[in-house]
Amino acid sequence: MTERMFVQGNEAVGWGALYCGCDGFFGYPITPQNEVTQWFAHEFPKRGKVFLQSQSEVGSINMLFGGAAAGFRVMTSTSGPGWGLMQETISHCVAAELPCVIVLVQRGGPGAGSIRHAQMDYITATRGGGQGGYKNIVLAPSSVQEIHDLIQLGFHLADKYRNPLVILTDGILGQVSESIEVKTIDFGPLDKKLWALRGRERQEDGKSRIVNSAVGVLPLPPYPNYISWLKHIEEKYREMEGSELRYETYEAEGADLILVAYGYTARVSKEAVNMARAEGHKVGMIRPITLWPFPYSVIREKAMLGCKFLVVEDSLGLLIDDVKIGVEGRTDVHLVGILDRHIPTDGGMIMPGRVFEEIKRLL
Repeated sequence: MTERMFVQGNEAVGWGALYCGCDGFFGYPITPQNEVTQWFAHEFPKRGKVFLQSQSEVGSINMLFGGAAAGFRVMTSTSGPGWGLMQETISHCVAAELPCVIVLVQRGGPGAGSIRHAQMDYITATRGGGQGGYKNIVLAPSSVQEIHDLIQLGFHLADKYRNPLVILTDGILGQVSESIEVKTIDFGPLDKKLWALRGRERQEDGKSRIVNSAVGVLPLPPYPNYISWLKHIEEKYREMEGSELRYETYEAEGADLILVAYGYTARVSKEAVNMARAEGHKVGMIRPITLWPFPYSVIREKAMLGCKFLVVEDSLGLLIDDVKIGVEGRTDVHLVGILDRHIPTDGGMIMPGRVFEEIKRLL
């Protein structure tokens, strides 16, 4: 069944989760993602599902660990300082191979920074902010519809790989309201969660289970030692990189200049491309949908053709480092960033006109 409704980006998180069978939400209020928590508080209890406002973001992520260990589809959402508090347990979720979804609605930083929008958590989201050098798939929507859709894909991929997954949005996308189609999206079958802690009387084989986030301290079958477990994790990461890379190109064929952006700045960049094309400039765009794995190959391909690159991100420059890795020194990489906002306050944003100015300067 498909239903059309007019919703806010933060509310689309909830509708996507509901329609893909999410069982529970654990969260703590923090701006600019409070509408996510509010939606789950209003909608989940009356539908027989779990909503629990925790005592802190540390409580939220530890409750997520427990719910995932029991085999349920569970999620949380947060922003800025709350994201920082969750890092240790996210690392433990990776080590214990527990699937869950974490929505990060970015705001300004560092520290308490600003309670308004920004794109300043790219590094901790894509590189693993906690201990141990782990990997999470990171999905970056650029519309309210895509928030709804990628939440569902996120749960599917988390279950497929038994790994936490991050949905990276921003304060502007969270507040934007658009018409969307709300429906269940079928991504195909998944294995039963035979590893889940359900109690031996509920297991098909009548045996109890153990969830372990310290394999090097307490080695358990099927991994006789720490290195054998690391080999397994490495193979999983490589499969993610090979199978789950997603990106979108726009007017990129034959372009002399390629814009790279995600989230709200991708929408800004698309309009700037249209403005440039209207004046005869050969400009295109690459929008990473997965920020990890990152589309290095298409960046490299365009760099080998001699394209210049302009990164548009609402920060001092974080995404730009991945673009520089992709071009491998073959071409120039430039930045329109947070210092290019239309007004010099935390309420400012990057506008298409400013991006277009930089396009004309570079060409």
